[in-house]
This record gives sequence, C-alpha cells and structure tokens, in this order.
Amino acid sequence: MTLIQAVTSAPARPRRAAGLLGALLILSGVLALSLAVGARPLPAGQVWAGLTDAASPAYTVVHQMRLPRTLLGLLAGVALGLAGAVMQALTRNPLADPGVLGINAGASAAVVSALSFLGVTSFLGLVWFAFAGAGTVAVLLYAVGGGRGATPARLALAGAALNAALYSYVNAVQLLDTESLDRMRFWTVGSLASAQGSTVARLAPFVLVGAVLALALARPMNALALGDDAARGLGARPARTRIAAIAAVTLLCGAATAACGPIVFVGLMVPHLVRALTGPDLRWLLPYSAVLAPVLMLGADVLGRVLVRPSELQAGVVTVVLGGPFFLYFVRRRKAGA
Repeated sequence: MTLIQAVTSAPARPRRAAGLLGALLILSGVLALSLAVGARPLPAGQVWAGLTDAASPAYTVVHQMRLPRTLLGLLAGVALGLAGAVMQALTRNPLADPGVLGINAGASAAVVSALSFLGVTSFLGLVWFAFAGAGTVAVLLYAVGGGRGATPARLALAGAALNAALYSYVNAVQLLDTESLDRMRFWTVGSLASAQGSTVARLAPFVLVGAVLALALARPMNALALGDDAARGLGARPARTRIAAIAAVTLLCGAATAACGPIVFVGLMVPHLVRALTGPDLRWLLPYSAVLAPVLMLGADVLGRVLVRPSELQAGVVTVVLGGPFFLYFVRRRKAGA
C-alpha cells in the first residue's frame, strides 16, 4: 500500500469530513466574535441589526468597520494558510512559511518601493508590485536553496538571509522617507485595522484564483511527494506542478501582503496543527488549512483588540508572539528527533 493510499483509507474519510465540518463551525463562531468584540462590545442582537438595518445605531460600527475587517481577516487567513501548506509540500520543508522564508518580505519590499518612489497608493496598484516581489523571491529562494535538491536547512538559511536583507531595505526606506514611514508604520507589522470594503472586494478575486489553483494541485503534489519518477508514473508532471505551485504561492502571498502587510507564522503553524489531524494527504490538508488559518488570523485580531483595550495590538504582533515559541519548539523537537 502506498503512502497516499494509506492516508486516504475509507474508514478515515468520514472522520475527516466530520472534522472539516467542525472546523467550519469554529470558523463561524470566530467570525461572529470578530463582529461583536471591539472597543465597544456588542450583543448578538445589535450585531445582527448592524448588519441588516441601516437605521440601527450599530450599523456604522458593524457594517462599515467590523465587517470589512472580518472579511479581510478571512481572506488573508485563507491565503496564508494555503500558501504555507503548499510551500511545505513543495519544498518538503516543515519550516516553510511565507513569512519565515522571505516571500512576504519580497512583497513588502516591492510595496514599500512603490509607495515611496512611485507614489502608488491604491490597492490595485500595490498588488501588482506585491506579486512581482513575492514571485521574484519565491524563484530566487528555490534556486538558492538548491532546486530539486533543496534541503530544509538550506532553504531555512536562504530564507533567513533574504528576510534580513529585504527587511533591512524596507527599514532603510522608511527611515529616509518620514512621510512613507507615517503611511506604513502599521502596515509593516501586519494589521487588519485599516480594512475597507473596496479593499476586500479587490482582494477577493486574487485569493479565489490562488485558492482554486492551490486546491487543484493537491493530487499532483501528493504524487510529487513520492519522488519525480513515481510522480511521472502516476501521470503527474513535476516541472509543471512546481511552476503552478510557485504561481499559487505568489498570488496568495502577494494579495494578502498588499492588503494587510506581512503577517508571519500563520502559514507555519496551521498546516502543522492540521497535519496531526489529517496526515500528509493534501486533499484534506489544504481544505483544513483554508478553514483553520482564518480562525487563527481572526482570533489573533480579536485578542489584540481585547488585551490593551481601548487601544489594540496589531494582528501581526499577536501572531509573532504566538508563533515564535511554536517555531522554537518545533525546531528543538526536530533536533531531538534527528
């Protein structure tokens, strides 16, 4: 029995389907919590009135402020969760994450350059620069890390070097351009606070296309995990699969970073937690990651609103606080296993 056959046995499928339904229910609860919790907590009745009744006193708070923020967190979470799972499968590196390996840093450097030197401020203008930066770093990381022969250690080192260089550039641009610093100081730590309905509407098509592409890669990337020769025997095309995977990661990371800044560790933590439930089969791992990553993203955002009320911590700060210890624990566990 092959690895893929083992993890997709019939008795396991009902459990995974039930687990996915449970994850959707958890996500629904977190979405409702994101609409209700803030500097001014709202009961469920006022949240519903704020969504449906323009004459309600809560309409401005819920419909114009919290709803765009919640939808942005949902879309960005889906994008980062799927991107992290695809990157881990593509590189065979359990430490792969758009933030840890420099993909978000590439998008950030391109966006900062567009803001400071070209005066681009619209989302549609910035997102193309984010795609270019994320795609360039993804290709560069794959090449520097050794291509098909890349090891987790080489990829982690290459990602750390790219992260350091690119964020040094971002910080230098901000220090030299005080106006740019004022515009980007919240964006660079990763925030949902400035969400607008227009941004969500423009982000959605990019995330949808990237998500569909990532989910369509589940079977060929499952085959690729068995090696290139075995994958070809199963009808997959390794080179085309890798190119499509890089395209999906670029779309997802570029769009999410352009909309809410470089948020790290979401794409690292969620696939690991999901893998304990589903095993390595990407046909289950990817949908679970797409559902549970927004739970983490919105949960971090809600936690940031509550901890220092009436002020708030940015979602990117909370994910770093949560993800840093997780990253160190996982590295130490891998060392102990080795």
